[in-house]
Amino acid sequence: MMMDFSNITILCIGDVMLDRFYYGDVERISPEAPVPVLRLNHTKEMLGGAGNVTNNILSLGGKPILIGLLGEDNYAAVICDLLNKKEVDSKYLVCSNKRPTICKSRFIAANQQVIRADHESQRPIHDEEIKRLIKSIDQALPHANAIVLSDYGKGVCCDAVVRHTINKARDAGIPVFVDPKSNDFSHYQYATCITPNLKEASEAVGRPLKSDEEIEIAAKELLNITQGEAILITRSEKGMTLVERDKPTKTIPSKAREIFDVSGAGDTVIATLSLGVASGLSISESMQFANAAAGVVVAKIGTATASLSEVLAELEAQFIDDASDVIKPNILTHDQIYNQVTQWKKRKLVVGFTNGCFDILHPGHVTLLKNAKLHCDKLIVALNTDQSIRRLKGKERPINNLNARAQIIAALRYVDAVTAFDEDTPLKLVEALRPNVLIKGGDYQGKEVVGSEIVQKEGGRVILADLQIGFSTTNMIERIRQSNS
Repeated sequence: MMMDFSNITILCIGDVMLDRFYYGDVERISPEAPVPVLRLNHTKEMLGGAGNVTNNILSLGGKPILIGLLGEDNYAAVICDLLNKKEVDSKYLVCSNKRPTICKSRFIAANQQVIRADHESQRPIHDEEIKRLIKSIDQALPHANAIVLSDYGKGVCCDAVVRHTINKARDAGIPVFVDPKSNDFSHYQYATCITPNLKEASEAVGRPLKSDEEIEIAAKELLNITQGEAILITRSEKGMTLVERDKPTKTIPSKAREIFDVSGAGDTVIATLSLGVASGLSISESMQFANAAAGVVVAKIGTATASLSEVLAELEAQFIDDASDVIKPNILTHDQIYNQVTQWKKRKLVVGFTNGCFDILHPGHVTLLKNAKLHCDKLIVALNTDQSIRRLKGKERPINNLNARAQIIAALRYVDAVTAFDEDTPLKLVEALRPNVLIKGGDYQGKEVVGSEIVQKEGGRVILADLQIGFSTTNMIERIRQSNS
């Protein structure tokens, strides 16, 4: 799948924040009050709020323009410096002496947030600030292929700014996507697509939403209120539901392999959705793209972004997962398995590797794979191709072809990915993937395990897993022949 967002510009309008993270260790309770004492190790600063939408657009290869309110303070200087380092022009941001820059400071010990301190003003936005925001929007809008309104309820997405932006965008034929905060969706009337999460949609219609039917009915109600083109409700681990005007409702499940942190997933969804539509995809097609991006992001710890290559790899993996035709088994190409292993290692997961023919599955195979999984977070099974097996075991083998063997192995809960190799040994594959653990059956005791030197040189381990004695494909085939003779 080819995708290029390098010529797509997204105008992001909303509440810009500085996210500041203080990391440390808690070793005692304060003698002054019953609170932990955090000994600071390091600090991290990043763009938050509408700025995180900008981060996601950049990560996917697009060009963002950011408009929001900053104070005249050190936090504002930090935000401008972060933007400059990313080569994003800060000239459209509006600085005001009437409010501070929003800064959220999170204090974290052992990956657990101890407390969050917010530096912000809760007063309504000033008329002068509105005028300057609208002037900045008018200057930036002609350069945009799509607009994102990132409403965090901090003042920028007031009625005057939202109404002016949507009206100008409609006149120019530019789609507008809204991440809402207000429960009154008429506030975003005529926006192209609004992307509430399940809680926001529930609050907007004033009732709990549990079933698919209830969610669809609510989305249609909200679409009638907005008079836009679509409502996309994000549903965390249950995926997304899209209701478009005069089109069938579409629900797709979440494809996240693991969920570690949902922070910022909404920003990822709306950034990807706007880039997709601006590049010529339909809203429905862009939803598939956004769902894959969200799956990548929630598998990372902390507020994160997804790169275009990560999303495309996830889409390829989803295609393989969804394939039901026996002609399209769950076999990853060498490029796909390499990308997958790269992502696993980035998340500090232990990658295990084993290989074999797995011709007629029997309890010995299952025991091997079960024991192999005990030594790793993710287990790859590399299958000999049919040609490879014929060279090793004779022209009458395999009994089951590669497609059939791969489907059976991929269905086992101990197995996380299946690939294949055409050589007599998987040496080239081990050399390319560099797994953390190489696993073979205990019958290899005293024999050289192919690839062991490569793995051990990288600091990995070679494991000889226990087998269930008395089972082998060759013996099974011989018994079948004897019973038929």
